[in-house]
Amino acid sequence: MAKIKIKQIKSAIDRPLRQKLNLKALGLKKLHQTVEHEATPQILGMVSKIKHLVTVEKI
Repeated sequence: MAKIKIKQIKSAIDRPLRQKLNLKALGLKKLHQTVEHEATPQILGMVSKIKHLVTVEKI
């Protein structure tokens, strides 16, 4: 399965709790931190909910 690289580009301050929890579940704790995940439907759904806070790059 394809992998994706997710980088947090905006802060989670003043964001709804669900968006903060999505960032935490993806493993993003700090600004400009990058993580790699498999491109499963669950991960892509989480990314779509916080697409304004992250950038996504296919590997």
